[in-house]
Amino acid sequence: MTIEILKSKIHNVTVTGADLNYVGSVTIDEDLMDAAGLIEHEKVSVLDRNNGERLETYVIKGARGSGEICLNGPAARKICVGDVVIIMSYASLTPEEAKEFKPHILFPDTATNKIL
Repeated sequence: MTIEILKSKIHNVTVTGADLNYVGSVTIDEDLMDAAGLIEHEKVSVLDRNNGERLETYVIKGARGSGEICLNGPAARKICVGDVVIIMSYASLTPEEAKEFKPHILFPDTATNKIL
């Protein structure tokens, strides 16, 4: 048996872009991805603190050091530029593995999306 636990969390970043005409996904500054242990195409949950919206999508790399957080495709209709979001990914582990696992949790500067 496995259980799903929090693997990575970027807590309180500001959305810098929304591209309705892109195929889909969330673009994340590669520095934030690395610090959170996220990899390109990984499934994530995005929670909007401004309107309560929750959605699932996948990650694509943004320009390193840019602070970019861009919702693409249909998600651009649900989450707006300037909204503050939480981005999380999960891992399936055995209960024994889960007891020892420590998630990557980031608290970047909300104004710049830079790692503090």
